[in-house]
Amino acid sequence: MLDVLERAAVEAGRAVIDVYNVGAEVRYKEDASPVTDADESAERIILRHLQGAFPGIPVVAEEAASAGLVPDIDGRAFFLVDPLDGTKEFVGRNHDFTVNIALIEQGAPTLGVVYAPALGILYAAERNRARKSVVSGQTDIGTPTVIGCRQRGDRIVALASRSHNSAETIAYLAEHGVTDYESVGSSLKFCLLAEGLADIYPRLSRTMEWDTAAGDAVLRAAGGETVTMDGNPLFYGKRNQTYDVDFANPHFVSRGRA
Repeated sequence: MLDVLERAAVEAGRAVIDVYNVGAEVRYKEDASPVTDADESAERIILRHLQGAFPGIPVVAEEAASAGLVPDIDGRAFFLVDPLDGTKEFVGRNHDFTVNIALIEQGAPTLGVVYAPALGILYAAERNRARKSVVSGQTDIGTPTVIGCRQRGDRIVALASRSHNSAETIAYLAEHGVTDYESVGSSLKFCLLAEGLADIYPRLSRTMEWDTAAGDAVLRAAGGETVTMDGNPLFYGKRNQTYDVDFANPHFVSRGRA
């Protein structure tokens, strides 16, 4: 299954780069979030791969969900897809944008692929194994290397969102004595934790499940965790929420090994 997800992400990433190279026209959805032709082209490619290989597994994809097209996932395994995470980075000509595909089972991300096409880097995870590959020529996936979270030392390095940072996040870091942080876009923050290049990523601003699932899968497989502010693992497949829309995440903290 992971091979299919990797091929889908790489092909979608190639379509994203094609739009990136010529410049994207930005439109805005009802929730005021940006969308481009790259988002839509990449999602079509991913859906074709997933529906062709796994017709019995429903897919919740960002652009389809924004149009009200959400399959029945009650009690079932399902895919979460963000065809272009970090659209603001993409539009701003920053390289921190990714293609994200994850499998959710019993509320947890158990497989995931995060592809950064402008960087030529592919992260993938299944169960307790996370890996990183270099993609050359936008199509050829190199031999993967296993990655893992580092043990937290005296100097804690935090990550914060480049485009969606918040005063609450900065206050959280200060409260926990963390003064050293780097701003990174998209789901790459989870992957940098998984690779052992940072220690903690607090997110005290809005995210949706498709923003986080694939990166969270990589992080969990690498020995890290993502927990809500009450200390429980971040759960996926949230519907009919009292205080928010379907698939919206609460605030959370992702971290490597303690």
